[in-house]
Amino acid sequence: MLTTLLLQAQTGEGLTSLIFPVLIAVVVYFFMIRPQQRRSSEAKKFRESLVKGAAVVTIGGLHGKVLEVHEESVIIEVDKGVRLKFDRTAIAREVAPKNAPAAAPTTPTDS
Repeated sequence: MLTTLLLQAQTGEGLTSLIFPVLIAVVVYFFMIRPQQRRSSEAKKFRESLVKGAAVVTIGGLHGKVLEVHEESVIIEVDKGVRLKFDRTAIAREVAPKNAPAAAPTTPTDS
């Protein structure tokens, strides 16, 4: 029975049997691989642009302020007098400082 199914599958046209796997590969590339590469590139640019005084969050969720930036590491102050050294790759994102005023929502005005 298995050989019958295999023989029937091989009798299809060669070009049409290749379209589905190629289509799946294209969909996987555009919906999974390409966006991941873009996020990775943006994260790399962010880590390279770290500056002293930035409020950041590490991948472990630790909030702090950047005190020193070195080639491979960053020194972050997490509390008064508490300084921790992290690898640049451990910095997840930058956050707005707590004392910074929140941006007021803009609404269109009628003239």
